[in-house]
Amino acid sequence: MTTRLDRVLGAKTAKAMAESLELYTVRDLLRHYPRRYAKRGEMTRLDDLQVGDRVTVLAQVRTVVTRKMRNRPGTLTEVTVGDGAGSMQLVFFNRRHAHLREGAWGLFAGTVGEYRRSKQFAHPDFHLITGDDDTDWARALIPIYPASKDVSSWVIQRSIRLLLDASGGFGFVEDPLPGELRTRHGLPSLPAALLDVHRPTAEDDVERGEHRLKWDEALTLQLTLAARRRAAALEPGVARPRRAGGLLDAVDAALPFALTEGQREVGEELAAELSREQPMHRLLQGEVGAGKTVVALRAMAQVVDAGGQAALLAPTEVLAAQHARSIGAMLGPLGRAGELDGDPAGTRVVLLTGSQKAAARRAGRAAVADGSAGIVVGTHALLQEGVDFADLGLVVVDEQHRFGVEQRDALRAKGNRPPHVLVMTATPIPRTVAMTVYGDLETSTLRQLPGGRGGVASSVVPVRDKPAWLDRAWERLREEVAAGRQAYVVCPRIGEDAGSEEEPDDADGAPAADAASDRRPPLAVLDVAEELRAGPLAGLRLEVLHGRMTPEDKEARMRAFAAGDVDVLVATTVVEVGVDVPNATVMVVMDADRFGVSQLHQLRGRVARGKHQGLCLLVSEASASSATGQRLAAVAGTSDGFALARLDLETRREGDVLGAAQSGRRSGIRLLSLLEDEQLIAEARTEATALLATDRGLADFPGLAMEVAALATDERAEYLEKA
Repeated sequence: MTTRLDRVLGAKTAKAMAESLELYTVRDLLRHYPRRYAKRGEMTRLDDLQVGDRVTVLAQVRTVVTRKMRNRPGTLTEVTVGDGAGSMQLVFFNRRHAHLREGAWGLFAGTVGEYRRSKQFAHPDFHLITGDDDTDWARALIPIYPASKDVSSWVIQRSIRLLLDASGGFGFVEDPLPGELRTRHGLPSLPAALLDVHRPTAEDDVERGEHRLKWDEALTLQLTLAARRRAAALEPGVARPRRAGGLLDAVDAALPFALTEGQREVGEELAAELSREQPMHRLLQGEVGAGKTVVALRAMAQVVDAGGQAALLAPTEVLAAQHARSIGAMLGPLGRAGELDGDPAGTRVVLLTGSQKAAARRAGRAAVADGSAGIVVGTHALLQEGVDFADLGLVVVDEQHRFGVEQRDALRAKGNRPPHVLVMTATPIPRTVAMTVYGDLETSTLRQLPGGRGGVASSVVPVRDKPAWLDRAWERLREEVAAGRQAYVVCPRIGEDAGSEEEPDDADGAPAADAASDRRPPLAVLDVAEELRAGPLAGLRLEVLHGRMTPEDKEARMRAFAAGDVDVLVATTVVEVGVDVPNATVMVVMDADRFGVSQLHQLRGRVARGKHQGLCLLVSEASASSATGQRLAAVAGTSDGFALARLDLETRREGDVLGAAQSGRRSGIRLLSLLEDEQLIAEARTEATALLATDRGLADFPGLAMEVAALATDERAEYLEKA
């Protein structure tokens, strides 16, 4: 399994596989599973191919025509191929390919292009299926492998057949799974499973083989995660038990509203975990407006009561300043210890951001270092050198999808002992969902909204299909303003150039702005604001807000909006998180298809934060029947953050759970799916825990230990430890 491919396949083929598919060893090749299986005569839906896709199709030659080109010397050969459902053109310049005859079946690989509204391959790579010397191609199921321009699916097929013929049925493959485990779960041997997926005779073979190979992935991953948990348990943190009569009790007494039942339950959960030496690592997933910040404040107060400090990491200066103000207002004199009107029994709330004046930054850092600042709120500035905590006991990360693992770890590393960690989000990124299902991240969920909230109704405005709907959207906005309320209009770009907002969020699958060359540039704040002032929103008090404004200007603009001096705020995603204006009831998101799922969910959370019903309108040129249109309809149809994250998973998969990749394309997990295999993953976790609980651990299973070592390289293990 560890033999290099150049010793088996030759230097040329091995080099192409290494460079284009990252396949280096026999193990890599055997674990490069087919993407799908083609059946001769089955409709593979050529009509469904999309321009720009690189695909391999099974089709039959219908016509072959060679003629001289009109505008330049040489010949043009046009081949029409069909699959029973549709057809497409193959085009060859100055190549006749005499063996391409009518009636021949073949595999054709290339990038789908379009000419005169017809799909075509230009100079495709192909392999004709003869049925006599190519016995593999005469089989009922033909594996179609993930391929590249330099390594076709049939080259991979031939290479695997070479391994098979040389070994007499993959006899050299040792099975890493314990025999008892295989028997308990009815799993075939690894050589048999590899034979089932690479050379199946029926669909049942594929299903049986893939089920076994999923077990390999799930068990190896669960062993790796379990080993990291055991190692973390050997490095305890500091218990921060609740203390009666302290800051937490004062916070509860000062709250101007009653906690919801969900807030109380989650609060008790956090209080119990903070009281243990084992560092808490919990995700707090709460619907937008469900009161996550109050829950986090109560946890921070408990840590301060126990002599520690709490740090709240926010993604933007606007949000960090708002958190600092609201926490300070909630604590009152208890948040101003050391000041003239402060309560000596309280603590200090300190704000640290990158735009602060040097003197304010020095004073804040000093309060953090000497411990007088029990609650520290900040942006990325908290991660910088020179910010040293006296005793960091709790790290709270707000809107965790805006931070990378490296950034979160940089703050956690500022503790003398591993601090407790609480990450908060309204829409978990797919990797976070993966970590919760795989069992490496505990989860609390707030679903109940505080009393008096109006709720948000969301609708898609398909301007290409129904242009009149956009006019109605602006009328609806004016009606809300006439009733004394306010609105947001959100655009993906600032304006003046092609740049997007300076804090892009590509963590949840938003299509790139330049994903297709024929798409117009995204709508911009500055352009849209001028059009609205001169057109449908003429006469309203309209202002703009974006990330290139100075912090002072942004703060002033937000204060004016919060005070009711602005009717409509045209903004970028700078308003995405944390902005709290209860009187804002309408949000119109322009080019909504340019935003990711979690961004749209976060954005609409800025409205209906008061007693009035809210409205979020997702404006898009995508047709309702397209994949993009269906994604927007799904976002409009649910407010469940986990449901939206799972929607994202359906198209992107869960990414590399042990590595930095957010998409699933280059994941070490090739077959396992969170959406389909939750039960299998749970069973694998039970088996992994039992294996590691024995005195010898994996010592009696060297093959399994090697699989774990292959998955958890030093770099991945380090990343996982941070995650």
